[in-house]
Amino acid sequence: MSPTTDTAHAASATPDAAEADERRRHREEARLIRTREAEARKGTASKDGQWAAGDPTPLNPNEEYKATADPLEVRHRIETLYSKWGFWSIPPTDLRGRFRWWGLYTQRRPGIDGGKTAILEPHQLDDEYFMLRVRSDGGQLSVAQARMIAGLSTDFGRNTADVSDRQNIQLHWIRIEDVPEIFRRVEEVGLFTTEACGDSPRVILGSPVAGVAKDELIDPTPQIQAIIDRGIGNPEFSNLPRKFKSAISGTRIPDIVHEVQDIAFVAVEHPELGVGYDLWVGGGLSINPHLGVRLGAFVEPDKVAEVWAGVIGIFRDHGYRRLRTRARLKFLVKAWGAEKFRQVLETDYLGWTLPDGPGPQTAKPGDRGDHVGIHEQRDGNFYVGAAAVAGRISGDKLAAIADLAHAAGSDRIRLTPLQKILILDVPKDRVNDVVNGLRALELDAQPGEFHRNVMACTGIEYCKLAIVETKATARDLVQRLDAAFPTIDTPITVHVNGCPNSCARIQVADIGFKGQLVLDDESGEQVPGFQVHLGGRLGRGDDNDFGRKIRAHKVKADGMPDYVERVTRNFLATRTPDEPFADWAFRVEEDLIS
Repeated sequence: MSPTTDTAHAASATPDAAEADERRRHREEARLIRTREAEARKGTASKDGQWAAGDPTPLNPNEEYKATADPLEVRHRIETLYSKWGFWSIPPTDLRGRFRWWGLYTQRRPGIDGGKTAILEPHQLDDEYFMLRVRSDGGQLSVAQARMIAGLSTDFGRNTADVSDRQNIQLHWIRIEDVPEIFRRVEEVGLFTTEACGDSPRVILGSPVAGVAKDELIDPTPQIQAIIDRGIGNPEFSNLPRKFKSAISGTRIPDIVHEVQDIAFVAVEHPELGVGYDLWVGGGLSINPHLGVRLGAFVEPDKVAEVWAGVIGIFRDHGYRRLRTRARLKFLVKAWGAEKFRQVLETDYLGWTLPDGPGPQTAKPGDRGDHVGIHEQRDGNFYVGAAAVAGRISGDKLAAIADLAHAAGSDRIRLTPLQKILILDVPKDRVNDVVNGLRALELDAQPGEFHRNVMACTGIEYCKLAIVETKATARDLVQRLDAAFPTIDTPITVHVNGCPNSCARIQVADIGFKGQLVLDDESGEQVPGFQVHLGGRLGRGDDNDFGRKIRAHKVKADGMPDYVERVTRNFLATRTPDEPFADWAFRVEEDLIS
């Protein structure tokens, strides 16, 4: 492949000249795209960009660049051009678009405050480094794979390694020059970064205790692999309207937050057909949250990949592509309803009728689903689950976790959808060694309630969409609240998000914080802060709900621990016996939660 005009950039250019050239190139490309789109969109005002409705015209810049070539093809340019010519050789539509199909996002330039997030142009927010997501579908890592990721962190990522709520590891400070070697190392141990980001099928959530849980109905690992083989890296599904999130669990009580996924398969036992999966579609959070809906359909294990392909095919063909804010599957499911969606799936995509089936069990009081602690496996060994504070670890810690697992005779490490870390297959006489070793790494298997129950997104430290800091804020909260409430007898989940997009699932936490600028009453200036959501709940069947918002109430970032402490004290003082926080938050007057 020969370099195009906009990628041909002198390797000897100074950084200032290169940046000026990048700005000019960005403006020119944006002008050309606007001109092409304006022409293409004539007469399309009433269309939603649904391919199945005969609307193939690209109706926004993202659809424009996806239409020119399969985004997966950018890997060849990464390896043969950009890694040799450097950051400033990368054109905008590859840099901020197609790179995502290989797990790469530009990270935020240091020193840019949250008030500039929505004001600056993308090239002004970009640093010359990348965040990299390594896929670990089902959260599954071997010791060798964990050590490889740890090596990437220390060799290329300044010792960064965060556990995300998509059951994978995120690295930062990645240079384009190092990406080919990173790809080589990742694939050498059987992992990959393919479609870890982008308008594509993302990392597949799976029960982190697959194959070992005592209450497991079925091990979903073969179905996860079947989906990977069927769809990941397949051009058939590499141009979707937006991202597509999948999840599958084999436990009796689902542990993969199935209600907020685009598609979820939840283990159930059919009275006639045996064990299989209940099918859910259309969940999602962000600015317009929707709970997933049951289609009432039973999916046999050997049919999972085919049904998955049918649902993602509906999304590809019928999803709304005009507006990015309406391009998730949840909007189509809301418009169609469960009955029509199932009918289209069966008639147009499967060619056969799915049997009706039962729904999953709902969580009971005391069911956590995070797998923290010491638990006996079905084979008599144990797994140990530990909590990192808000998912923050490091390459050194990940290597130490791998060493602990290996010393205990285990080759299975698991990441969870709640940013926790598990070591499986620990013999009984090695459990204490693993627990103590993890505690020495600040990964506690018996943590305080706030340590255990806090989650946080990447935040302003690296994310270009963020408005406020999250990881350090979460750590300060944990230290303060666990000291204030050392014997609290009930979980209170706290999720901290740096912007409105809800990567940390703020709407389904007991206390969720959505990052935004708030007015400081003393100075009259805008400062980093949060809108508060209270009482979100999942796993409760018809009683699932998003958190209660008090629209006029905002919390400054530096006052957030004070707020959580005050609300917690009010809860403990006024709750009824055995009342969960979420129920309390919905019934009390605003003065107790503001």
